[in-house]
Amino acid sequence: MHPPGADTVVVRHGDLNVKSTGVQRRMERRLGENVEALLAAADVPGEVEVRWSRLLIRTDTDAVAAAAKVAARAFGVVSTSAACSVPSERKAIEDALAAAAREHYDGGTFAVDARRADKSLPFTSEDAQRFGGQAIWDVAENSFEPAVDLDDPDYTFELEIREEETFVTLGRHDGPGGLPLGTQTPMVALVSGGIDSPVAAFEVMKRGSPIVPVYVDLGDYGGPDHEARAVETVSTLSEYAPNFDCTVWRVPAGDVVSDIVDSVDSGRMLVFRRFLFLVGEAVAREVGAAGIVTGEALGQKSSQTAQNFAVTTPVTGVPVHRPLFTWDKQDIVQAARDIGTFHDSTIPAGCNRMVPDQPETKGSLPSVEAKEPDDLRERAEAVVEQASKIDV
Repeated sequence: MHPPGADTVVVRHGDLNVKSTGVQRRMERRLGENVEALLAAADVPGEVEVRWSRLLIRTDTDAVAAAAKVAARAFGVVSTSAACSVPSERKAIEDALAAAAREHYDGGTFAVDARRADKSLPFTSEDAQRFGGQAIWDVAENSFEPAVDLDDPDYTFELEIREEETFVTLGRHDGPGGLPLGTQTPMVALVSGGIDSPVAAFEVMKRGSPIVPVYVDLGDYGGPDHEARAVETVSTLSEYAPNFDCTVWRVPAGDVVSDIVDSVDSGRMLVFRRFLFLVGEAVAREVGAAGIVTGEALGQKSSQTAQNFAVTTPVTGVPVHRPLFTWDKQDIVQAARDIGTFHDSTIPAGCNRMVPDQPETKGSLPSVEAKEPDDLRERAEAVVEQASKIDV
């Protein structure tokens, strides 16, 4: 829902506003580039203007709703609104609100929420709310009995008042929040094709880090269509980042996995997890990534106990990030649905067939190191050298 004559999208961000002036300007420029890329990928016309504390998208009235929806996918965006732009003058604001009321307000309660950025204007935010509300009331009372509710209105007419123009909006598209993608160093994302790893990758993307997706082929221990599912989830993530390279590294590790299964019983999954981290480290060093991202959550699996994290993490000198560390499974599933990766993740990951009859839940570092192959790091580096690339 947007006011008649809407031809601008107001793009709001949050965390950028607490940065220093120089950092904020740099992040706003990056956000503008990312929004432009999303619009281009969706074939939605729009010219992005980077303003202090806001982005604006100038577009056609016919495209304004689509532009608002597309821009809301950008990391760093808190919300977007399709807006009608009018001069910051009382009469112009009243006319725009009256026109919006005629088209959309057909009963129930309403409120005017005004924010005035320019303090030199001859009216305050409270003034704008009063005369704006009166303009809406005058239109509505000819058809029904209007009512004002400042706490929980059925309709909220928003005014964002700047020095030269005021933006009249009627609704918002929520964005992911966070920071603009590309404002942090990339991370290696270990993607398995399951539900958790794409959500974890999304979370670090939301904080500004592009991802380098790594899929480790388990050979005979991979599930049906395992690779295709993993690649498809990355493809979905790439839709949030059309101006970033999301090429998947496919690492052939079937022989190593088979050797681990044959030679290690209790503690097998810990050795396997350490091998995955060594693979991630080798890729990270090659591409200049700052860390490894996994979908692990505390206590979710036998290999993901607090004690076992203390065993698997030390194998690598690269930081291991677990964005879902404290999440409940149902929250991860809901997040996967929200970002669009759930459907392609609902398949057994395959590595469940590697789990021994009595998995280790309280492993010790000396014990696991004694069980794993002495050349585990060398073999991880070797399979990375054999990696192929999959475009998404």
